[in-house]
Parts: sequence; structure tokens; C-alpha cells
Amino acid sequence: MELAFSGMSGILIMLFYGITMLAIGVTTFLRNKKIHGSLDEYYLGGRSLGTLVLFFTFFATQYSGNTVIGYSAEAYRVGYANLVTVPFFIMIVLVYLLYAPRLYKISRKHNIVTPVDWLQLRFKSKAVSILGAVIMLYALGNFLLEQLIAIGQGVAGLTDGTVPYQVGVIFFITIMIIYGWLGGMRSVAYTDTMQGIALLVGVFMLLIGTILYFGGLPEAGDYIRTYSPENLGVPEGVGLVTWSNFLLLVGFGAAVYPNAIQRIFSAKNERALKKSLTQMAWMPFLTAGVVFIIGILAYTAFPDLSVAESEQVVGMMASVIANENIIFYVAMVLLFGGIIAAIVSTADSVLLTFSSIISKDLYGRYINPGASDSRKIMVGKILGVAAVAFLLVIAWNPPATLYQVFVLKLEILVQVAPAIILGIYWQRSHAKSVFAGMLAGTLLAAFFTFTGMKPLGIFSGIWGLMLNLAIYTGGSLVFGDAAGENVEADTVEVSPIQSLQDH
Repeated sequence: MELAFSGMSGILIMLFYGITMLAIGVTTFLRNKKIHGSLDEYYLGGRSLGTLVLFFTFFATQYSGNTVIGYSAEAYRVGYANLVTVPFFIMIVLVYLLYAPRLYKISRKHNIVTPVDWLQLRFKSKAVSILGAVIMLYALGNFLLEQLIAIGQGVAGLTDGTVPYQVGVIFFITIMIIYGWLGGMRSVAYTDTMQGIALLVGVFMLLIGTILYFGGLPEAGDYIRTYSPENLGVPEGVGLVTWSNFLLLVGFGAAVYPNAIQRIFSAKNERALKKSLTQMAWMPFLTAGVVFIIGILAYTAFPDLSVAESEQVVGMMASVIANENIIFYVAMVLLFGGIIAAIVSTADSVLLTFSSIISKDLYGRYINPGASDSRKIMVGKILGVAAVAFLLVIAWNPPATLYQVFVLKLEILVQVAPAIILGIYWQRSHAKSVFAGMLAGTLLAAFFTFTGMKPLGIFSGIWGLMLNLAIYTGGSLVFGDAAGENVEADTVEVSPIQSLQDH
């Protein structure tokens, strides 16, 4: 039976979504040609994103190609233990609600563009700012690598290999660079909205098709019970410890993604921000939960896949289901485009933030403080493209599974969480203690990560975070000023026009 997305049909679908994303970038540029002369416009969309667009751009940031492709594959490999991904995403939303509204107010008052801007404003320390920038750039580079791998795996699986892994990566990354270069945050946010709708519809239709044609959870459970009984259990003992500390790692690490923080700054107003985050609270069940079920159902659809083969299981299932009837074919076209667009939209937001940290925080603050906004933006664009070229070399032959790449970046990124979140509320925070804690936590997490050590079943990032917090809080209690500097956020200056728009 010929697969529905193989041959010319798969190529045409890929071209359609690529051209659509490119058209969004061109349209955005033509409607606002001054976008390249303002950091606010290019990197934050003029701080004008409303609830709907903000929701979908948060959605695209948190639920990338790793969620649909990587998490289904991981559920296929480990079974019911992967159900823990749902509370992971709930934890992220809770952490957002803990700090995002107040940080938004501060960003509006002090014209903050990047997360490093906040660190510099709060601690007034070159050491803290540069270390924070380096950690964020490492995490963003790792995150971008994850998306490059996901693009290749997704295209190859969904087209049954007609479009090779490397060709899929090159095609969509080229499209991404062009529309991101042209339209900045607005292009990114609008493509996020397009892919979010397609992805949600496609994933639910994939679930329905999988149940209809391959059987439901009872059939999958019988298969697992017979051939892989170890995958029926839930975490216990050491596994429960690992699950618990991974919950903290994901919750705090993913909630301080630099590209997610820039979305906080991009909100039109605080009401839009809070409404979008409240709506995000439903997404762990509607996205991660559904993706988990699809991975479990894949046991009966494609038994005995290798680790490498399992990375393409979503595409394989979609191709088979699409060939059953026209309704599922159309739905899988949406899924196909939704998955690829989701990955590309996550990649473009990562690249945009990567460029902003280089252009504003490193080049604009320390190398050439007198540079114009347009020059800073151009430097960020050029070095961002250079970083993509470097990562493409690594992604050409993926070094790990998507799930492993996902964990790796969080081990290091979570070390900036205390400075970003505690810095908002704890006036006594002491800059030198913040720097020492962040550096010590990063070095310990990196050492454990790259040596493969996992004492007591606790992730290296959590060991690093505990050391980080001990130095941060201990040093601040000893050396910090109890009256510390309070970065006022309660009175945010808003123009009369903006005030009218908000109401």
C-alpha cells in the first residue's frame, strides 16, 4: 500500500507550508518596513501581542516538535512511566504564574527587551549579566539543535523517507531564516498561531484514527503486558525520586526559557498575559496527554521498533492513517504541516532570542554601546545565522535522541532561575552571591551531566540548583542589604492611547 505522504504529495505539502510561512514574513515586513530600526519592534513585536496571539506563541514555545515527535517516541520506548510528562507541563504554567505578571510590569516600566536586561537592571553586575547571557546562549543553542533534529526526523517520517532528513532540515531552516529576518517577532507570533491551530486539530485526528485502525488502550495494554511488562509500571523507589526532581528541573528550567521570557515582555497588557497563561493551563492535558496516548497506541501499530526507528513513529502512523479515507488525509495534512510548522516556529523564536542577547546584551552593552538599534539588529541577525550554520553541522548526524537533547539544556538553564525569579521578590539578594551561586551550580551540573554521574538518582541540574541556592541565599543573608534596592514595578508608565486600548 502506497503511503499517503510519500512521493510528490509529501513534497507538495512541505512546499505549501514552507511558502505559507514565507508569505507571513514578507507580509509582515511590507506592513511595517520600519521594524528593523527598533529593538522593541523587531524583538518584541512592539509590545503589542494580544491574548490569542500571545497564547499561541506561548503554546509554540512550550509544545515544540519535541513534544509531538519526541514525547510520543519516548512513551513508545518506556511505556506508562512517560505519563509524568503531563504534570511537568502543569508545573511550567504554575511557575509562569509565580513570576511572569510582576516581571511584565517591571519590563514595561524599564523598557526591558531581553532576560539579561532584567539581570543587569536588578543586580547591576557585569559578571552576573555576562554569565547569565552565556548560560542562556548555551541553552538556546542546545534548544535550536533539538529543533533542527526534530525537523529532519519529522519530515523524513511523514514522507516515508521521500524527503531525506538532511533535505528537510535545510529547506525549512532556510525558510525560517528568511521570514524571521524580514518580520522579527511579529512573523514568529503569526506563524505560531497558524501552526498551533493546525497542530491541535491534527493531533486529535491522529488519536481518533489510531484508535479506529489500530485499536485503543486495552489492545495496547494487552500487547505491553505480553511483550514488555516492565513498561506497564509507574515510577517507584529510585524512579519516583528521579520523577520528582525532574518535575522541578522541567518546571523551573522550562519556565525561564529566554524565548518564553521575551513573550512575557511582548504582551499588550497584563490582562492579556494573565489570560493567555490561564488558557495554557489546559494544554498539558490536551497536548502532552494526547501525545502520550498516541505513543502507547503505537505499540500495536508498529511493534519492535528500534530506538532510532521509534523517533519517526508519529510520522509513520500519520502516513498509514491518511491513506484510509479523504477525511483523515486532510487531517493528516494539517498534522504534517502543524508538526513541521510547530518545530520551525519554536526554532525561529529561539533564534530570535539568541540574536537579541548577542545584539543587545553583548554587542550593544559591552562591545559597541553607541551602536544604533538597526546596527545591533543586523549584528544579531548575522551571528544568529552563523550559529545556525554551526548547529547544522552537528544536526547532520544527530548525537542523541530528542528526549536526551531536551534534558541536556535544562540541566544548565535552570541555574539562572534563582536570579530571575528570586531577584524579583527578595530585596536582600546580593550580586556577588548571585554570581557565585550561578557559577558554582553551572559547573557542578555540567560536570555531573558530561560525566554521566547521577548521585541518588537526582539529576545533575538539581544538584547544581541546590548548590546554587545555598550560595545565593547564604551569601545574601550574610552580605546582602536587608533594605536592598527595590526595583519598583507597581507604577508602570503607560501612554493614554495604550490605556484606552487596554480597556
